[in-house]
Amino acid sequence: MTSKQRSDQPLDARSAKTPENNRPAFHVLKGDHLSAIIDLRGSLPALLYLGRHLSAETTPAMLAHFDERYEVPGGPAIDAPLSLSPTHAAGWLGAAAISLHQGGCGWDFNPRWDRIKTDEIAGGQALMITASDPRLGLMIIHRLAMIGDILKASTEIRNQSAEPEPFVIDHCAAITIPVPDPLDHILSFEGRWAGEFQMRTTKGFMGQFVRENRRGRTSHDSFPALILKESTTDYHRGSALAIHLGWSGNHRLIHGQLPDGRCYLQAGSLFLPGEIRLAPGEHYQSPDVFISISDQGLNGLSAHFHHFVRHSLLSPGLKNMPRKVHYNSWEAVYFQHDLKTLCQLADEAAAVGAERFVLDDGWFLGRRHDRAGLGDWFVDPAIYPDGLGPLIDHVHEKGMDFGLWVEPEMVNPDSDLFRAHPDWVLAASGADPIPFRHQLCLDLSHGDVSAMLFSRLDDLLKTYPIAYLKWDMNRDNLHPGGAMGEPVMERQIHALYALLDRLRAAHPKVEIESCASGGGRADYGILARTDRIWTSDSNDAMDRLAIQRGFSLFFPPEVMGAHVGPHLCHITKRAFPMETRAAVALFGHMGIEADLRQETPADKAILAQAIALYKRTRGLIHSGQLVRFDSPAPFDAFAMIEDGGGQALVSIAHLGHDLAASSLAPTSLPPKIRFSGLEPHRTYQMRALWPQNPDPGNSAFWAELFDGGITASGAVLMQSGLLPPRMMPHSLLILHLQAI
Repeated sequence: MTSKQRSDQPLDARSAKTPENNRPAFHVLKGDHLSAIIDLRGSLPALLYLGRHLSAETTPAMLAHFDERYEVPGGPAIDAPLSLSPTHAAGWLGAAAISLHQGGCGWDFNPRWDRIKTDEIAGGQALMITASDPRLGLMIIHRLAMIGDILKASTEIRNQSAEPEPFVIDHCAAITIPVPDPLDHILSFEGRWAGEFQMRTTKGFMGQFVRENRRGRTSHDSFPALILKESTTDYHRGSALAIHLGWSGNHRLIHGQLPDGRCYLQAGSLFLPGEIRLAPGEHYQSPDVFISISDQGLNGLSAHFHHFVRHSLLSPGLKNMPRKVHYNSWEAVYFQHDLKTLCQLADEAAAVGAERFVLDDGWFLGRRHDRAGLGDWFVDPAIYPDGLGPLIDHVHEKGMDFGLWVEPEMVNPDSDLFRAHPDWVLAASGADPIPFRHQLCLDLSHGDVSAMLFSRLDDLLKTYPIAYLKWDMNRDNLHPGGAMGEPVMERQIHALYALLDRLRAAHPKVEIESCASGGGRADYGILARTDRIWTSDSNDAMDRLAIQRGFSLFFPPEVMGAHVGPHLCHITKRAFPMETRAAVALFGHMGIEADLRQETPADKAILAQAIALYKRTRGLIHSGQLVRFDSPAPFDAFAMIEDGGGQALVSIAHLGHDLAASSLAPTSLPPKIRFSGLEPHRTYQMRALWPQNPDPGNSAFWAELFDGGITASGAVLMQSGLLPPRMMPHSLLILHLQAI
C-alpha cells in the first residue's frame, strides 16, 4: 500500500492538511450524535467513517492508518479505491458508480477532485467536492450534508466539453459507501398491492445483491431502501446501517462484496437506454440518498430517520398542527355519488368525531366507473348540478374541512382530453398499450400537459375551499416514451415534482397526500412535496400491522395514513371487531373508510371512543419516539415514548395463532412481553386505556390495571416484563405510562 499521511490535529478540527500541497486530507461532518469523516487523500473522496462521535484524542489519520490493507495474494499491489464514485478507469471491479461514454469512447472517465467548499445549513453542515477530468471535459460534484443524524448525499455530472457529441450516461449512483465488516445481513423490502413494506433478511454473499425497479413510480414491491445489520441485531440491540433513495421513479440498489472482503452499498436512479444524454453545457443531478447508522438496533436507526423527516423534510406549516381525523368516501360509495347519500355520510362521520371529509373518485365529468373520465377535471353537472358547493357547505356546517381525490397523471381513452390530445400520453413506438385499469399515463414532460394540469387543479382550488388533495396514481408506467419516441422517465418524475412544487407555492395551506394504489409511491422525494402517505389500500387490521411495521422504519406515524375499514374488509374478506380496527388505525394519521350507515350503533360508539382517544394522545403519537419491542409470538408490541421518557403509549396486539400448525396456543398462558426504551430508574403509573369495556377475566392484576392503574419501574417492565391477559386472537390492548 502507499504510505498514508498522518495528522496530529484532533477530530474536532474539521480537516487536516496534507503537507505536500496544503490540501485537506480529511473533512469531518458532525451531526447530533454521528460523525461522517470524508477521506480526501485519493483522486476522489471516500467515506472513511460513519458512526458515533469519536473522542477528541482520535484523529482521522488514526482511523485511516488502521484502515490500511496489505496486498492480497493473487491480487493487485494496490487496491482500487472504494470512493464515493468508483469508476472503471480507477480499476474498480465492483459496480461502477458512474458509467458513461461519448460515441463509444470516454468510458475511461477518470476524474480527480480539485475543489472543496463547506457551508453551514439549517440543522447541520454541508460539503461540496468538485472533481474534473480535463481530458474529457467532464466534471462531477459530490454534495454531502450531515443533518441531525442523517448523511444526505448526491452526485452531479456536468458536460463542459467543446465536442458537440453528447455523453450518454448509463448509470450514476448518488453515492457508494463501504459497509463495516459485522453488518453481514441484508434487510430488504418487498411486497405487492395491498401488501407493501414486507421485510426480508438475506445473508450477505460474495457478488452483488441487487434490487431494481422499472415501474415508473416508487413501487409496491421494491421500496428503495436497504438495511445492513448483524445477525444478532434486533429492535433494540446491535448495529445497523440504512440507506434510502429519495426518488419516486426507477431505481437500482446494490449491496456488493468483493473477493478481497470489502463490502459496499450503492443507490441511484435506473436509466432506460439512452435516457440521459448530456450535450455541452448540460448536467445530470442524481436524487438524494439518505444514510444513517445505529448501535441501538433498528429502533435507534428509525429514530434518526423519524427525526430527520419531522425536522428537515416536512412542511413547516404542519409541525404544530394536529393531524385531523379523516373520513374518506371510497369504500362507502365507490363511484355511486349523490348529494343526499354523501351528506348522510358526512353526518355520520361528524357524529363519531371526524374532522375532515374527503370526497374520493367519482365526482368529475363522466366518471361512473374506472373506464372513463380521467383527464376531464370538471365537476360533473349530472351528479352535482350546483357544483361541489352544497356538499362542501354541508361538510363545513358539521365542523369538518373538505378534501378531494384527484389522479392528475392519468387519462382514460374514454375522455374528452384523450380524444382531443391522443399524443399527450406516454407510449412505445410500434407497441400497443398494455391494458392497466383502463387508463394511460400522461406525458408530464410535455410542457402543455403540465400547464393544463396546473390550470385545472389551480382552478378547482380557487373555486372551492378545498383543504386537502388526495393525489393518486393507479398504474405503472410500462411504456415511458415521449412524443419523439425517446425514454422520458427521469423527466416525468422531475415534471411531477415541478407540478407539485408549483401547486404548493400557489396554495401553501392545502395539504396533499401521496397515494399510488396504496403505498406505491412512498419515499423522501415525494414526501418533501406532500404531507401524508397512503400506506396501503388494504384496511385489514392484521395485514396493516405488518405493513405498518416495515413502513415505520423510515416514516414517522403522523405521515402514515391509517384508516378504520368496514367490518368485513373489502380486499381480504376478513372480519375484525371494531376495537381492533380502531386501535390499529389510532397509531398513525387516523381516518375512517367505511359506510358508517352499515356499522352497528355499538360499533359506532366504540369508534367514537377511539377517535376521542386519538385526539387526546395524537400529540404524543406524532412527536414521540417509536420503539418496537422484540415481541414473542403471537404478539406485536410497540410504544410511542415521549422525549425524555416522561410518558408512553403502548400497543399490544394478539396476531392470532398459526392455523397451519394448530388453532391452539402452545401454552396455557401467554409469554411475557419485555418493554424497551423506558427510563429504567423512573417509576411509572401504568393504566390500561383500551378496550374501554374490558373483560379482565379472573386476573386481579389486570382488573386493577383497567381500574386505577399500578406503578412499576422502567427496569421492571424492561427486564422482567409484563404478562399480558389472556387475549383473544386479533384483539389489541393500549396502555398508558406516566412517570411519577
